[in-house]
Amino acid sequence: YCHNPELIKMDSLRQRVLEKAFFDFLISRQGKLDAVVITGGEPCLQSDLEDFIAKIKELDFLVKLDTNGTNAEVLERLLAKHLLNYIAMDIKAPLMRYEEVTGVNFTKAKIKQIQHSIELVLTSPIPYEFRTTVVAGLLTSNDVLAIGDLIRQARLYVLQRFHPAKTYQPEFATSSSFSEEEFQQLTKALKAKGIHEVLVR
Repeated sequence: YCHNPELIKMDSLRQRVLEKAFFDFLISRQGKLDAVVITGGEPCLQSDLEDFIAKIKELDFLVKLDTNGTNAEVLERLLAKHLLNYIAMDIKAPLMRYEEVTGVNFTKAKIKQIQHSIELVLTSPIPYEFRTTVVAGLLTSNDVLAIGDLIRQARLYVLQRFHPAKTYQPEFATSSSFSEEEFQQLTKALKAKGIHEVLVR
C-alpha cells in the first residue's frame, strides 16, 4: 500500500540526484532552510548513511530520520554520535503480524531489531514519533491497540489515514481507513495505555 510507488521502481540513473548536486543545493539554501528529512525506502540500509548525515550536520542543518527500525545497530550509532534531531519510526503491525501485513519474511532476529529500535527511540532524548498507516482490512482496532502496548509511555503516536489515490499494488486502490469514530475511540484507548499524545493525520 506504499503511496510512493515511483520510489520502488525508480528508473536507475534518470531520477537520481548526485551527491555533489545535493550538497550544492543545500549550501545555496543555508539560512533559508532549517532541516533535511532522510526517508526511503529504508535509509538505514545505506552503507554511507552516517557519513552523509555528518556532512549535512556540518552545514548546520537539523536532520530528521524516517525509519522502519529494522536496522537497530545503525540507529543506535547515529543516536550515540548525536547526528539526529528527530526520529519518525514506522510500526507496520503488531510484531506477531509483521510478516502477514508486510508480505516480507521477518525472522526472529529481524523482529528483535524492531523491538530494539523501539526501545532506542523511547529512551532517546531527542523528539520522536511512532506512526502507523491504518489500512482497513490489513489492521484491526485490536492490532493498533497491540502496537500501543509496544510503545507505552511514548511521547507521540501518529495514526495515518490510508489514502488510496496512489498505491504500489493496484488491489489497494479500493481500500480505505478507519472511520472518524473508530479513530476517536482508538485515541482514547491509546492515551489510557500511557501514550502522551495521539494524532490522526
